[in-house]
Amino acid sequence: MLAGLMCLAQARTQQGKAPDRGPLADGPVAGVGLGEWTARWWRWASAQSVAPYLDRDGRLCEIGQQGPVWFLAGTDGTFKPHRTCVMPEGKHLLVPVINMVYWGPRGRDVPCRELQAGAALNNDRLAGAIVVLDGRTLGRLRLRSDGCFRMDPDNPRSRLGAADGYWLMLKPLPHGRHTLVVSASYGESGDKYGGMRQDFEYVLDVGGKVLLSKF
Repeated sequence: MLAGLMCLAQARTQQGKAPDRGPLADGPVAGVGLGEWTARWWRWASAQSVAPYLDRDGRLCEIGQQGPVWFLAGTDGTFKPHRTCVMPEGKHLLVPVINMVYWGPRGRDVPCRELQAGAALNNDRLAGAIVVLDGRTLGRLRLRSDGCFRMDPDNPRSRLGAADGYWLMLKPLPHGRHTLVVSASYGESGDKYGGMRQDFEYVLDVGGKVLLSKF
């Protein structure tokens, strides 16, 4: 279905102008920069009792959600989920196209530049990325966390990490159902996750009736 589509972020119009970003937000949301939102995404993903990226059908969609940005989950690269998610209106959505986090060892800090280099390695070798929302191909941004960050921002002794990767921040979607499809992969390499590929699909029911929690 996605064969032959070209990522909008790499396209240019015949007049040489950058493409219209349409539903994408490329500046701060609620006064917080996009790089910081990626760090908050990793804290969210790591803090839940069940990893949201292991969700196969959307039953974990509501877990831990709060604030102006609704976090969607990717995968660990081992399966291709189809998720149905009921979510409130008026929320931005942060979508992890493909990305990495690199943590230092527990109990010992390493220089931030080393963590940043580890997180960047596979992202320097992106093989391809396609994002389609309601039949429209979207661009994506490469985002890095603002320097390094603590897993627990209130604990100066918690693990230090850096995040790097490809994301998109969607402006609040209109009421109703929307389909989001993501397919992305790194180039083959000998590094951990160097050959990772992730494919996932969401059906987002914005403003739909919220059912009882299933987790």
